[in-house]
Amino acid sequence: MSAAAHTRLQIAVVGAGLAGLSCAQDLLQAGHAVQVLDKSRGPSGRMATRRAQDEATGAWQCDHGAQYFTARDPAFRAEVARWQAAGVATPWPARLASFDGTAWTTPHTPLERFVGTPRMTAPAAWLVQQGLGDHAATQWQTTVQRLQHTGEGWAITSAEQGLHAARYDRVVLAMPAPQAAALLAPVAPDGAALAASARMRGSWAVMLRYAAPVALPWDGAFINAGPLRWVARDSSKPGRTGPETWLLHASPEWSEAHIEDSAESVTAALLAAFAALGGPPPVAATSHRWRYADTEPALQQGCWWSSALGLGVCGDWLHGGKVEGAWLSGRALAHQMLLPA
Repeated sequence: MSAAAHTRLQIAVVGAGLAGLSCAQDLLQAGHAVQVLDKSRGPSGRMATRRAQDEATGAWQCDHGAQYFTARDPAFRAEVARWQAAGVATPWPARLASFDGTAWTTPHTPLERFVGTPRMTAPAAWLVQQGLGDHAATQWQTTVQRLQHTGEGWAITSAEQGLHAARYDRVVLAMPAPQAAALLAPVAPDGAALAASARMRGSWAVMLRYAAPVALPWDGAFINAGPLRWVARDSSKPGRTGPETWLLHASPEWSEAHIEDSAESVTAALLAAFAALGGPPPVAATSHRWRYADTEPALQQGCWWSSALGLGVCGDWLHGGKVEGAWLSGRALAHQMLLPA
């Protein structure tokens, strides 16, 4: 245990995506008491999977956030190996293609792409069950709206519960930059300015269901023309069950231009673009708007930490973007927090 962990601190981690969970895990292992809060019904953040029921096709699922992840950093590769051993992640040997608006090519990259199994949310769920276990408290459907530094420590106010009774020695914000900036502005202007400097972009996603396999010669395609940026046969990922499902991701530029459009008009536009690529009409389609999907450009700071305030921020937007960046950012923040004062 580090010198900083000789005193058992009460720490709130706001956000249960991969950044928040990796940070919470390391803080727990150092002997601190951790409370994880998230506005959603469970963990995973943008490593998201929609699960629902259609009258025509029955129960279905589709990853509609992060589509896959890579592992370049040795520490993250070791973490992914643990996920693989636990059966919650595996390589996705997808047949890939790329389209520039006129011609199709096959990208030749030795890059190993991983997915959660049986769905993209599985690694985060496993981290909560195994990495945090009974040692950390979790509180779902809690939308934190205000932080206040009191004589007894940090106080949290949420939309659902008002002012919480608990007080915390440290607070971690693991959330998209604009949301972090809003919470930081009244209490940590320097942190708020950093978060405000990260430009996060939206993304529209459309999930398609089919009664039979779609006859296209690829499982994932990078589209570099028109409204689409990525198309994937979600049901080609290992461990998937249910009907044939496809995912359409609009480009950040198109999404930003149409971020306030109706779900119906967005779905119609992206289905038309998919049809132009050879995609048939689906039995059913469901859209989802990600208000904060990626960061352009992503920051490279790793994390933000104020030892004077006992307040820190982590997230993929601070560490180059991507799933791997989220995990590394959370770990970097925990490391900062555990340094001797």
